[in-house]
Amino acid sequence: MNYFPEIKELPPDPLFGLKARYTKDSRSDKVDLGIGAYRDNNGKPWILPAVKLAEKKLINDDSYNHEYLPIEGYKDFVVNAGKIIIGEESVAIKEDRIVSQQSLSGTGALHLVGKFLKDFYHNKTAKIYLSKPTWANHNQIFTSLGFEVDNYPYWDNDNKSLDLQGFLKAIEDAPQGSIFLLHACAHNPTGLDPTEDQWLQILNKLSEKDHLPLFDSAYQGFASGNLEKDSFSIRTAVDKKIFKAPILICQSFAKNCGMYGERVGAVHVIPSETNEKLNNAIASQLKKIIRSEISNPPAYGAKIVATILNDKELFNQWQEDLTTMSSRINKMRLKLRELLINLQTPGTWDHIVNQTGMFSFTGLNPDMVKRLEEKHGIYMVGSGRASVAGLNDGNVEKVANAFDEVVRFYAKSKL
Repeated sequence: MNYFPEIKELPPDPLFGLKARYTKDSRSDKVDLGIGAYRDNNGKPWILPAVKLAEKKLINDDSYNHEYLPIEGYKDFVVNAGKIIIGEESVAIKEDRIVSQQSLSGTGALHLVGKFLKDFYHNKTAKIYLSKPTWANHNQIFTSLGFEVDNYPYWDNDNKSLDLQGFLKAIEDAPQGSIFLLHACAHNPTGLDPTEDQWLQILNKLSEKDHLPLFDSAYQGFASGNLEKDSFSIRTAVDKKIFKAPILICQSFAKNCGMYGERVGAVHVIPSETNEKLNNAIASQLKKIIRSEISNPPAYGAKIVATILNDKELFNQWQEDLTTMSSRINKMRLKLRELLINLQTPGTWDHIVNQTGMFSFTGLNPDMVKRLEEKHGIYMVGSGRASVAGLNDGNVEKVANAFDEVVRFYAKSKL
């Protein structure tokens, strides 16, 4: 008897499938521009100096142990994570309007928020609006929780820029009280962020329609090297008291601390008014979800991050590390554009340097990406998203030449 008659095998996850093909490729000069993880100028994983120092300090502490954490997580981590994302002097902290819960990095934070909203948001028929395009897992997380997902325009492919008017119109047209997921900085996959003025227009329009803002912050400090700058959208929404609706934040330390495998994240819920009873109710329901799914959060990564956030010298070192990563990536953006211009590659390439963070929406189409992989051993997501962190002084010229070849190849095929 077949006890699972409706079950079907799904295709591999696109990113992990890409990684598997890359790993099998025997070419010595292959290039991985798919992985969403920082690599140094030798193409190797990089443990941040601040993390190494924090690990040493942590394990040499006589009180260090592997006991269970409370359900809400490691207190020093969640409290300081909240201060990092909204600012230590934030009005929400002063007014006791932040409820925080440790999560399994950013993905776990999104799932936790999704479950919480599905159970308790007053608008039971609310759609979640995602940018078009967005990180593929956004859609998967929320549809798996039973949400109806819609999109708002974001990337103007013709001009390689933000479709601000399309974005604002979608906000205006969405039913009142909808949920809008916003990339706080270093938009994935485009690498294109709104300017500060554009953010103000977006936030004010969301408020006018009484929509609920859900911020996904996976790259704070990693995009510009500046923690405050990269949280402009969130801090503005919170401190200017733009919203009557609560503000929800999903926060990850995978990228900005290089703690990819340790799954360090947090959820912050910020009601618009101080209400101790409401705060306690929110906290209790978040803990119930965590208890039923993972019992309690993992300790090691949270303790490492908390050690960095609590130690002035380590915190300063972390800020230097953020500058190191963001500066190297920016250098690769500039170098790639320079090489493409020198090659006189058809098209315009300024968008590469106008974007920020780990990724660049190159503008290459799926056919070009396929040819890059088969002919040149350069691996990218089919959408044309490239992880700029995969570029280095040893491969950027090869990548530029390959881009030039595939663009010219398909330009000729249209003649």
